[in-house]
Amino acid sequence: MTADAQPLFHTHTHDGWTHTHVSPEAQTAPAEDLRIRGVVLPEGQERELWVHEGVLVEGPLPGARTLADGCWIIPGLVDAHNHIGLDGHGAVDKQTAEEQARTETKAGTLLIRDAGSPSDTHWVDDRDDLPRVIRAGRHIARPKRYIRNYAAEVDPDDLVAEVDRQARAGDGWVKLVGDWIDRSQGDLAPLWPADIAKQAIDRAHELGARVTAHCFSEEAPAQLVDAGIDCIEHGTGLTDQTIATMAQRGVGLVPTLINIETFPSIAAQADAKFPTYAAHMRHLHAHRMETVGKAVDAGVPIYAGTDAGGTIAHGLIASEVRLLAAVGGAEMALGAASWRARAWLGGEQLDIGASADLLVLDRDPRVDVRVLESPTHIVLRGRVVIR
Repeated sequence: MTADAQPLFHTHTHDGWTHTHVSPEAQTAPAEDLRIRGVVLPEGQERELWVHEGVLVEGPLPGARTLADGCWIIPGLVDAHNHIGLDGHGAVDKQTAEEQARTETKAGTLLIRDAGSPSDTHWVDDRDDLPRVIRAGRHIARPKRYIRNYAAEVDPDDLVAEVDRQARAGDGWVKLVGDWIDRSQGDLAPLWPADIAKQAIDRAHELGARVTAHCFSEEAPAQLVDAGIDCIEHGTGLTDQTIATMAQRGVGLVPTLINIETFPSIAAQADAKFPTYAAHMRHLHAHRMETVGKAVDAGVPIYAGTDAGGTIAHGLIASEVRLLAAVGGAEMALGAASWRARAWLGGEQLDIGASADLLVLDRDPRVDVRVLESPTHIVLRGRVVIR
């Protein structure tokens, strides 16, 4: 290391905690001119991509390094339901949040819609080696009707005001908890009266924000879709009528199939005290692929999300794509985690002037989506990610 070089790692102690900081240079290679030639998705045509100062430019570029030739290229992956800065107990410290974000980068997740977090992660925006994050503010739930330490908890009369606050705190999204177990009923039940939910959604729209909601049950998504919501998370209880309305209105669905795989264990823990709820969760799990398949067939816009950050590990977007592909085919699943999700969230594609955020693959993901588990290269803002 030269005398004026900056260290890749440095450690300091603050308030009794030891913090290790990793410089961006430790996560991505130095900026350089790059050439990549391969079949670019979704158009499926062979192109030559040139990268200069982090963006895609017209070529050729004299002296550019050929990163790959004869490959497949896909826009950087999107996790549309992720929670940076959250674990099973609530907010995490900055170092842990950084590790979560780094794990996503190394998995090829280069754009995240953070679907609710009690942590302020705006510092991520200043890091060139971490994914771009679009935030939904904090979850909004009723007192004692959601996971402890996660949500801004308000009574129904205060929902509109809280939506106003979270819309201003986020990046164009608000996250409602649409349903949760009601212990007095022993089963899932909506959290919000329909008229108040509509007022809250209308207020978010007035502020230019879109609204999504956690929904496991049948009743809550039907109510919220009728109220004008923009997206449903999980959606295990979607009925044929709700699916038809979502398709007609273009309401998105993020199924989080990895999360739904946990339903049997949730049910087992609830058997003794809440047998009706436990049976309901098992029923929803048993019909999960059928429900998502109906949404696919109806034309509901579907996007990939893992629900990482609560009890789900980070870096699993390739697994979510594999599960989606089992329902709707490879091209649907790939679009749900790449180009269609980017268009939905306002992310850039592989166009001249766009940020060079992409994955290089050694075989066609339309033939086998499992190739996403082992990309040849990941490029974020024009820099090659070091894994």
